[in-house]
Amino acid sequence: MKNLSILGSTGSIGINTLKVARHLKDKFRIVALAAKSNVDLLEQQAREFHPELICVYDEKMAMELKRKLPEVEVVAGLEGLQAVATHGKAEMVISAMTGTKGLAPTVAAIQAGKNVGLANKESLVSGGELIMSLIKKNGVHLLPIDSEHSALFQCLNGEDPKKIDRMILTASGGPFRTWSSEQLAQISVEQALAHPTWNMGPKVTIDCSTLMNKGLEAIEAHWLFSVPMEQIEVVIHPQSLIHSMIEFTDGSIMAQMGEPSMVVPIQYAMTYPERDQGMLPRFDFTRIHEFQFYPPDFKKFPCLGLAFEAIRQGGSLPCYMNAANEVLVNRFLNKEIGWQDISNKLEKLMNAHPLSKVDTLEDVLTIDEIAREEAKKA
Repeated sequence: MKNLSILGSTGSIGINTLKVARHLKDKFRIVALAAKSNVDLLEQQAREFHPELICVYDEKMAMELKRKLPEVEVVAGLEGLQAVATHGKAEMVISAMTGTKGLAPTVAAIQAGKNVGLANKESLVSGGELIMSLIKKNGVHLLPIDSEHSALFQCLNGEDPKKIDRMILTASGGPFRTWSSEQLAQISVEQALAHPTWNMGPKVTIDCSTLMNKGLEAIEAHWLFSVPMEQIEVVIHPQSLIHSMIEFTDGSIMAQMGEPSMVVPIQYAMTYPERDQGMLPRFDFTRIHEFQFYPPDFKKFPCLGLAFEAIRQGGSLPCYMNAANEVLVNRFLNKEIGWQDISNKLEKLMNAHPLSKVDTLEDVLTIDEIAREEAKKA
């Protein structure tokens, strides 16, 4: 039986991770859970899975949960997240928190010798070189949970990474793929949150609507698989059935496909290198009449190009871009700025950012804080 800690257990990835744990109940035990503030759902999860430790990032909410669950150790804040990430009995940590706040506990888990199932893409975007060096130094596995990176990981199983010619990340295109420039200027928060394929948290959903999510995933793939950005491409695939592809030097293309459900990549990471019986019904090829592919429109969705430019320039820019984007997305969700303002303001902020080196966790967190303050005022 494998012992798991989950960072972000009340988000969509965390909920699906527990769904897999419930499905494969003889193979997994949940020893620790962490979430931001949703104590009602945390209480339900605790009563079902009986973790030894729970972290509620919000201290007030943590006190509330402690009153409800006096028999369980409840901790709070960043120290609490790190306690969950380094729990003595945990063999694997699912890093599923949204945003840069997931970086420090992910680093702590790696340094504690835990294998990590990574859904927190911001960790690699902000601190990719740091994370990958720690993975190597501590001899642990970093297993991708995002459907696209899981697809690439599965396609590379048994293959020589040096024979990669292209990595092709697929994107649904979001809800505004066919909208005109005039329509894009009038987007509401409610429209941006209506993703056509995936059910995700608000931040990731808005990133999908701007295609920033795909830019972040490209940077993540660059670090995960040590592939130059010049060999990473994005293609719009509205059906979301092919999750990503790799073209090898001999011209062969391998694709991983299936229904758009996160339980498959999550289960693969949890059970790797084994495969267990899944939960989804068998795929029916007879009902799929066409696969469509289109190039992304960098003009209408400039966030994608900004992400590629960030990693080309390197240094502190990817970290700065990630944090500034997170603040701008929250400002849009709060109806302080428009949808197009996200990319317009982000580009101006990135152009004004003086590049610096990012060698340590402290460097990452410093750049992150600077970006957030500047994005609040932009």
